[in-house]
Amino acid sequence: MKQSLALYVHWPFCVTKCPYCDFNSHVRATVDDSAWRDALLAELAYEAALLPGHRLTSIFFGGGTPSLMPPATVAAIIEAATSHWPSDPDLEITLEANPSSVEAGRFAGFAAAGVNRLSLGLQSLDDAALKLLGRPHDVAQGLAALDVAQKQFARVSFDLIYDRPGMTLEAWDAELARALAFDTSHISLYQLTIEPGTRFAALHARGQLVLPEPELSADLFALTRARAAAAGLLAYEVSNLARPGAEARHNIQYWTYGEYIGIGPGAHGRRLGRASERAKKPEAWRTGVEAHGHGLLTDTPLTAQERATEALVMGLRLAAGIDRSHFQARTGMALADALDARKVAGLVAAGLLEDDLPGIRLTPAGQPLVDAVLREVAR
Repeated sequence: MKQSLALYVHWPFCVTKCPYCDFNSHVRATVDDSAWRDALLAELAYEAALLPGHRLTSIFFGGGTPSLMPPATVAAIIEAATSHWPSDPDLEITLEANPSSVEAGRFAGFAAAGVNRLSLGLQSLDDAALKLLGRPHDVAQGLAALDVAQKQFARVSFDLIYDRPGMTLEAWDAELARALAFDTSHISLYQLTIEPGTRFAALHARGQLVLPEPELSADLFALTRARAAAAGLLAYEVSNLARPGAEARHNIQYWTYGEYIGIGPGAHGRRLGRASERAKKPEAWRTGVEAHGHGLLTDTPLTAQERATEALVMGLRLAAGIDRSHFQARTGMALADALDARKVAGLVAAGLLEDDLPGIRLTPAGQPLVDAVLREVAR
């Protein structure tokens, strides 16, 4: 059977830059849509020439704000991708969207282009929190966009950010209950983190942005899991919850260390045992594509140890954990050789990790501590 392949398409432009965001996003007064479509298609063709004999399982339009893309550009990329590779009959095609009324008006066009899953960046159901987060929409716009999305797409997910400054258990409980009542099949619930180089990082360093204490953060995490599970949404990954069968297949390809390519500024890929990264600045990326047919900044082979470390970092985020046989097939290294056995035993004894014949996985107690566990177990 042909090896599965996921395609990520990066659209780097946003209306505004959110103060917590460290993604490769840029604000531009104008965008030459035709030139951008041609450049993305050229880079897609470059990658397709490297990867014959694969099977396309998912396409993900991320950003930035890909709902600012013309639907015709989305349609052209989908058509090109499915002509380059045979695809699954139930090919998952996701597009990230922001809830402004202008972008919501494009949803019908995206559905007609072939998008069958929309991921909506609501981020909060509280207007004061949206203002703090620098979002260009309010709650009313967000809910209107969600209503349109649920009418246009069979599969809808939305994001919320919690563990915000000043948040209480009672406030998050009420906000989460409202979110779960919308009855989507997938929700991504992220604890706010301070990322280097963001405006929030500068405010945090000056003491002008204070996050909840660790004890409250742990309580918020536990509340999130309990309320979502009661509503039928299970945490299949640390921050992602879904009804059975509604998991994001594209992201699972990442977390199980499958093959994927990324096109567009700053996009990363893992294919043929190599790590690829595109130039981040949109203008530099386009110059590269025009000159060489691609905007690659680096394209380097990965050692077995590097592949193993990456597979650990990705795989332990999944509730199912890491399967031993799959790990060795993907990395060329036995799982036991990639782990610090003494530290694994200590984490098992502490009730944070399970280690058995099928593989390893975090326990419910270990899941909120995933980053700390990874620092311990990886060689």
